[in-house]
Amino acid sequence: MNNKIKLAVAGAVLSAASIANAGIIIPAGEWTIDINGNVNAFANWSNADDANDINGGLANVEVDGEGNGQGINTGLLPAWLGFTGTTRQNDLDVSWTISFQPNVSDNAGAFHGDSATPLNRQAFITFGDKSWGSVKLGKDLGIFAGQAILNDMTLLGVGAGAATATSGGATTLGGIGTGYIYPAWKGQISYTTPNMNGFQATIGITNPNQIPSTTNDSTYAATTQLQDRFGVEGQAMYSWTGDVAGKVWASFASYDYTVDQSDSEDYRVNAWDIGASVSAGNFGLTGYYYDGKGAGTTILGQYGYDATTNKRRDSDGGYLQATYVIPTGTKLGLAYGVSNLDKSSGEGDTLLVDSNERWTIGAYHPLTKHLNLVAEYNKMESESHTNVENESDALSLGAILFF
Repeated sequence: MNNKIKLAVAGAVLSAASIANAGIIIPAGEWTIDINGNVNAFANWSNADDANDINGGLANVEVDGEGNGQGINTGLLPAWLGFTGTTRQNDLDVSWTISFQPNVSDNAGAFHGDSATPLNRQAFITFGDKSWGSVKLGKDLGIFAGQAILNDMTLLGVGAGAATATSGGATTLGGIGTGYIYPAWKGQISYTTPNMNGFQATIGITNPNQIPSTTNDSTYAATTQLQDRFGVEGQAMYSWTGDVAGKVWASFASYDYTVDQSDSEDYRVNAWDIGASVSAGNFGLTGYYYDGKGAGTTILGQYGYDATTNKRRDSDGGYLQATYVIPTGTKLGLAYGVSNLDKSSGEGDTLLVDSNERWTIGAYHPLTKHLNLVAEYNKMESESHTNVENESDALSLGAILFF
C-alpha cells in the first residue's frame, strides 16, 4: 500500500482533479521507491472586526487598531516531499515512509525565507499481509479525528487561520478547532485489520506527549500537563462503492494526565467521534460530530481542565459539508463547522472560549491532472462565556500541485 502523502491524496477525493495514487515510481533492486508530495501557496487577504481577549478564540483580532492584513503562505497542508519504499519479503509486505514539509514563505526578520524550520511529520515502517492485517511503528497522523481532517475540503485550501497581523506563516488551520480536534502527528504502534468486505479497524498506542501551557492564568486552564501513560486510540470504518459510494467511521482516544502544579491532580481525557461521507454522481456530502470530556478544543487536551475547580470541561462539535462538480470540472463546496467548550461545574464567568464557528465557500478547479486552482472565502466567529465576540473573514487565492 502506498502510504506516501496518502493523507493529502486521500483528501484529494474532494478535489475535482483526478489525483494519481502514486508519485514518481522508481524500481530499486528489491525495493520500489515512490517519491511524492505537493507544493501549494496562497495569497490571503484577511480582515478582523474586533480586538477582544478570548482565551482559545480562533477568529483574527485587530492589532494596534489595524484589522486588515495580507500574506503569502501554504494552506492547511504544508508543502510536502515524501519517500516511501515497499517490498515483499518472507510473505510480508514491508514499507517505510519518511517525509519533509518545508514552508513556502516566512516572516523571519531581514533574511526572509532563511529562518523557518521545516516540519518532519512522518517517519514510520509497516509490515503485514492482506490475510491478517498490518502493523505500523513510528510517527504518523493520529488515529482519532484522522478521518475528520482527511475529509475536510479545506485540506486542499486554507480554511481558518489566515492571520491578520502576520504574513508568511507556515500552515493554516483548515477546519481544526472549528469542527474537529487536531489529530496531530504522533509516535505510535498500531495494528490495522485486513479489509473485510469494506470493514477495517485500527487500534494503537501513542506517544505520551505533554500538552503545552495554554495560559498563565489558572482561571482558564491548567499549566503544563504531563501524560501518565501511553495514549490509546482506535477507529472502525466501513466503505462501499456503487452509484452511491461512501464510508462511515467512528474513532476514540483515551489519555491520563497529571496537572503539573503543587497540588497535582490526575484526570482522564476521553473523546469519540462519528462521521460519514457519501457521493452520488457530482454531489458529495460529509457530516461529522465529536464529543469529549477533558479533551478541550482545537488541540487534544488544551483547555480541557479547570485548575480552579479541579474538574474536566466537556466539549463537542462537528461540521457539515456539501460539494458539487459543475460541467467545467470545478468542484464547488460549502461548509459549516463549530467547536464548543463548556465550563466545568462550578466555574464562574470567564473569557474562556465558548464556541469557534466557521463558514467556508470554496472552488477547486483542476487546471491539469495534478494541478488545482483554489479560491476560498472563510468567515470566523469566536464567542466567550461572557458573550464577548470576535469576527473576522479572509479571502484566499492560490494553487496546489500533487505529484
